[in-house]
Parts: sequence; C-alpha cells; structure tokens
Amino acid sequence: MDVTTLLVQLVSGAVGGNAAGAAMKKFSLGTVGNSVVGILGGGLGGQILAMLGMGGGDGAMDAGSIVSSVAGGGVGGAVLLAIIGAIKAAMAKKG
Repeated sequence: MDVTTLLVQLVSGAVGGNAAGAAMKKFSLGTVGNSVVGILGGGLGGQILAMLGMGGGDGAMDAGSIVSSVAGGGVGGAVLLAIIGAIKAAMAKKG
C-alpha cells in the first residue's frame, strides 16, 4: 500500500468520523474522539476495500483510486464511530 493512499484514507476517516458525530449527536465522542475513531475506522475501511480489490491499494493515484480511498476511509470512519458511540451510549444507560 502506498503511503499517500493510506494518508488519504486516514484523513477521510477523520472527516467521516466528525461528520457522523455531527449527524448523530448522541453517539458523538467530541471532536478529538470523533477524529481518533474516524482515523482508525478510515484505515480499517481502506484496508478492507483493498483486500476486496476495490481500494487504491495498488499504489496508483488516479482519480478512481483517490475516490475509492476517500469513500472507504470516510465510510469506515463513520461506521466505526457509530459502533463505538452506540456501545458508549448503551454503557452509559446501564451505569
């Protein structure tokens, strides 16, 4: 995997995490929390797409690979934030 592709996925994940936090207020972890979880989710989402042959894992930085890296990173960040936010909200109800 190319370092540039990974950076695009991580930044997209941070943006996706913050967008999901803004859209789902009860799952939000704050700006820093949303960013950290988004970065992790972006990296994971990008890796999963690359393993499935849909990500920009070949090192080429053409328009299609950039778009798939942004999409994979953003969606991965948003999904991981939603999962962790839901777990946090469920734990807060129990405690």
